[in-house]
Amino acid sequence: MITMVKKGILEEIFSQARFSGESNSYVVSFRDFEKIREITLPKFIIESDNFEKIPSSRITKIRKNNKILFEKIFKQDE
Repeated sequence: MITMVKKGILEEIFSQARFSGESNSYVVSFRDFEKIREITLPKFIIESDNFEKIPSSRITKIRKNNKILFEKIFKQDE
């Protein structure tokens, strides 16, 4: 159930960004092996081949300008 909610949030953000005309103001942070990369949303869509090469589960944060729209919360091992 939580996965469905998260996916819905990501879908909504991507939809708004793609059709707002301001897609370059969105920055996507994602895991690329052991590091976090940040690129604009249009570049992410191209590089991920529409989520074929980079699944949405690797997205850690999405920002528009300096406002965080989505951030994945990682659980620390106890």
